[in-house]
Amino acid sequence: MGSALLGTERRRPGGVVGGDAEEAALGLLDAAAVGVLRRRGGVLPGVAGQRPAVAPVDGRAQMPAAAQQRLGKLLADRTGGSSGGRRGAAPNLAELLPQWLAAARREGFAAPPAQLPALLEAARARTDLRADALALAGPRGLWLAKLNPDWKFALRAGSGALTAAAAGQDEEQDPQEAQKLWEEGLFAERIALLTRLRRSDPAGALALLTASWRSERAEDRLMFLDSLRIGLSADDEPFLEQALSDRSRNVRSTAAELLSALPGSALAARMAARARSHVSLGPDGITVEAPYECDAAMERDGVAPKPPSGRGERAWWLGQLVDSAPLSTWPARFGGRGPEQIIELPVLDDWQSDLHAAWCRAAVRQRDPAWARALLGPPPVPAGPVAAVGDPAKLLSILPQEERARWVADFIAAHGLSEAFQMLGVCAVPWSERLGRAVVDALDIARDGGSYPWSFSGVMGLAERCLDPAAAEQVAVLSAAGEDPPEASPGAATYWSEAFQRLTGTLRLRALMLAELRG
Repeated sequence: MGSALLGTERRRPGGVVGGDAEEAALGLLDAAAVGVLRRRGGVLPGVAGQRPAVAPVDGRAQMPAAAQQRLGKLLADRTGGSSGGRRGAAPNLAELLPQWLAAARREGFAAPPAQLPALLEAARARTDLRADALALAGPRGLWLAKLNPDWKFALRAGSGALTAAAAGQDEEQDPQEAQKLWEEGLFAERIALLTRLRRSDPAGALALLTASWRSERAEDRLMFLDSLRIGLSADDEPFLEQALSDRSRNVRSTAAELLSALPGSALAARMAARARSHVSLGPDGITVEAPYECDAAMERDGVAPKPPSGRGERAWWLGQLVDSAPLSTWPARFGGRGPEQIIELPVLDDWQSDLHAAWCRAAVRQRDPAWARALLGPPPVPAGPVAAVGDPAKLLSILPQEERARWVADFIAAHGLSEAFQMLGVCAVPWSERLGRAVVDALDIARDGGSYPWSFSGVMGLAERCLDPAAAEQVAVLSAAGEDPPEASPGAATYWSEAFQRLTGTLRLRALMLAELRG
């Protein structure tokens, strides 16, 4: 060892006689080779490990050969386009992979066995792919995941969840398996279990949570409680009422929020009584007399006593009372008027913004489309107040898909895209023809107006994912590079041309992908 470290010129290896340093080095290497062979020859064969079980049969149909090849290309380039900088005109395959997986899942195909390792590796690297990737992988994907610790995330879903996901059905969890996982599993596994059970067996999930509630940490109780949003019903009310007395303020607040989403709950009735005492209809319009204190009973029902910075106490308390009261409170309070008539009533003493904002939160929490429609009203004209209802996207998410798309299309036609990004994000995919045309027209207007394309990169990204592929030819017309408008940034026309070329190529590739999946 010393000769190997110091060199044969400085230390002659033992057993090597005569010769120069080069011959000594060769002798040292020969001796090392003999030693390695001697050790290998003396090794006793180990005990053979247990052979893996045979992979289960996946009875789903195999996808067409062209679709299999497409999946291979997408998985091979799943990190493409993530380095930042100028994107050029080529489609981003990394952004197309989630769409391809979702489409393949809808078609009911099984993943090609040879591509299961790459599919699981993609799901390991990107959590947004996991639901569709694991559904596509099916029972064979679960079998393979058991053989590689790097893919243990797939095991947390459980065999029932994976099989059900592949079939597009809710899982039926074995009660004993669920009990064991709840008692012994990691926090992430327990959250996943509770979420799955709330979809298939809400009462069973509540029973598990109730049994261990007092022994859970406060931060864990908050996360577990939040999972009750799935399948929330009147059966959850007794448990949530007890949670109002929890030691953690955040747990109490979440319990109160969930109870207020149940219009028939006792808490909703208490909040309605309080709200009615502070909001009434007078001869000149709606009169508001905000509370002067936040008493202990209000605090127990989830009213936070301390307002955020810059907000008055009375307005803060009033907003919490109103947004927790059932919206059915107000037609009776205001002479049988409907939501649209109530919204049109004048609100005295500058309380309108606070009152309407609270009604917006209540409409979102209670998923009431009639109130959402009334609060949104028609899309404001170009000179009108764009943010009159705060965050229109949340209210839009309650409306039916077609109505939502029409509203956003009319809004974009009046105001352009600068304030439409979040609204576009809640519209159904693919966008309707009317909405897609409005987006493309607005992008064209922005280009002609000299706007820099990077200002619309978010909308462009959404369009690549959400525009109907049939709009490719409409976009292709805009791809030709022209001269920069007089007040445009240098090179803006070239960037716009690249962006429209990329959008055109992406839409055409999406159309081809769908055709390949359908054979």
